[in-house]
Amino acid sequence: MCGIVGYIGTKKASPILINGLIRLEYRGYDSAGISTIEKNELSIMKDKGRVKNLYNLDGIDNLTGTIGIAHTRWATHGKPSKENSHPHMDNSKTFSVVHNGIIENYHEIRDFLNDNGYTFYSQTDTEVIPNLVHYYYSKDEKTDDLKFLRAVKNACADFKGSFAIEIICKDYPDNMIVTRKDSPLVIGKGDNENYISSDIPAILSFTRNFYLLDDYELAILSRNDIHFYDKTLNEIKKDTQVIEWNAASAEKDGYEDFMLKEIYEQPTAIRETIGAKFSENTKCEFDELKFTKDYLSSLNKIYIVACGTAMHAGLTGKNAIEKLCKITTEVDIASEFRYRDPLVDEKTLCIFISQSGETADTIAALKLCKEKKAKTLAISNVIGSSITREADFSIYTHAGPEIAVASTKAYTSQSILITILAIYFAEILEIDNKNINILKRDIMQLPKKIEETLKISENIVDFAKKIYQEKDVFFLGRGIDETVAKESSLKLKEVSYIHSESYAAGELKHGPIALIENDVTVIGIMTDKNLVEKTVSNIQEVITRGAKTLVVTNQDVNENMFDLTLKIPETNPFVSPILSIVPLQLLSYYIAKEKGLDVDKPRNLAKSVTVE
Repeated sequence: MCGIVGYIGTKKASPILINGLIRLEYRGYDSAGISTIEKNELSIMKDKGRVKNLYNLDGIDNLTGTIGIAHTRWATHGKPSKENSHPHMDNSKTFSVVHNGIIENYHEIRDFLNDNGYTFYSQTDTEVIPNLVHYYYSKDEKTDDLKFLRAVKNACADFKGSFAIEIICKDYPDNMIVTRKDSPLVIGKGDNENYISSDIPAILSFTRNFYLLDDYELAILSRNDIHFYDKTLNEIKKDTQVIEWNAASAEKDGYEDFMLKEIYEQPTAIRETIGAKFSENTKCEFDELKFTKDYLSSLNKIYIVACGTAMHAGLTGKNAIEKLCKITTEVDIASEFRYRDPLVDEKTLCIFISQSGETADTIAALKLCKEKKAKTLAISNVIGSSITREADFSIYTHAGPEIAVASTKAYTSQSILITILAIYFAEILEIDNKNINILKRDIMQLPKKIEETLKISENIVDFAKKIYQEKDVFFLGRGIDETVAKESSLKLKEVSYIHSESYAAGELKHGPIALIENDVTVIGIMTDKNLVEKTVSNIQEVITRGAKTLVVTNQDVNENMFDLTLKIPETNPFVSPILSIVPLQLLSYYIAKEKGLDVDKPRNLAKSVTVE
């Protein structure tokens, strides 16, 4: 989830590029860089840290080039460093590239290029892009105006994963090529100049006329023209779209609030978190982990420790680890964990989840486990954060910066990453489970299914209007669906200030049903076909007592029984929480909006809790 900017025109490119990066810094801020063409040679200026650091680089004020590309990074492959910063060049210094996304098969491409004499200087997946472009460029004996374009097209055909790419070439100093797949990229049309950006806000002050690229489409930009091509290099026509946003809307990419924007970013966040971890027919890869079969076999227990929403993601992980790996797993609240003198030793693996990596209670719990000789593993969204520096091992979600206080895309990214971790453990343990390949396939399909789920928002708005004045709301679920009930209840509390509770549906008759009266709202989650009949029976009990009901399900149920049924795509039970939470995130959002509340900054809450 990085930010890219490009410019080609008659003005000096560097000030425009840096200004665009500053506007995009919410997409990443661990390093930044620009590349321009100076006297038919490529120039790169980049450094670790915030975009403002670029102003201090020697020689940046001397740049006069009128074509350039720029990048602000949210680290995925490789730690934050100058070497891993974008832009990247090929070995011959013919091509310069910036990239947002993940090249899932970069290991294979890197091996191929190594075998063909190419050398790599960073840990990034991006560095394969300019070198593969150069490989095809050098093999093309034609010297026409489309040689540059053919090389880019041929390279992109080899990539698996997601990408938005800007490329400049010293042999074509009056052109820039851009292309995309599953990552955002827009083209802004000006007078004798053109602009590129990940998001419209970065260049909205320069133009309001935009072209939007579809997957695998390519564009060649010059100062006066833009030519568009499909993936077979047939030239195509595209119409501009006029954007009439105010400054606040532009910052949020046209969404009314960051929370809504981040809910809709979940397909990309999931896709990039899955990244290069596996394909359907290959084993999971966590190069940063050094676990062996002997070590995992020796474990008596795994603890997953976190706070709030991250703890709920841990519940999804518990389900996956216990069922796939047959290792007893407990999920504990970080703020309570160390005060109960937990039974932790060298035969315990302790996993800690924190979006920011700075959660004080979680860090304190991690330090305790290290004192007790347990191996520690951190899951965070921020490379180089405190928790990742303390832990023995670290793995990362790639949700990008999350601005809204109430977590959405970080939660689903954590849930998918810990599920993939469970698969990785099961493969190391050589547990014979024919369902793992099916689960991998279903994980690969998740981004598309989340996109489908987001399309039902209109029905959710209508239901929110009916219940936004409620004083109490109850969430019910069984099995894995109970974890979604917990997260849904927390989300509603956080942004709408409505009192809500979640219960295991089977516990309803053991006390909570006493709270049900006429017109109380009860929300049920039903995605497990083995438990759906029992949950329906529990919801019938509240209906007979006058409750209004909403059901989120991917099972065949009698929809006439409930006030509203939200159907979501069917998927593997291990990852169903990642789909079923989406409409309930939207419900909390729309209820808060009906109440006129600030959804991005709920009262009394902070994004990162750095004190106990």
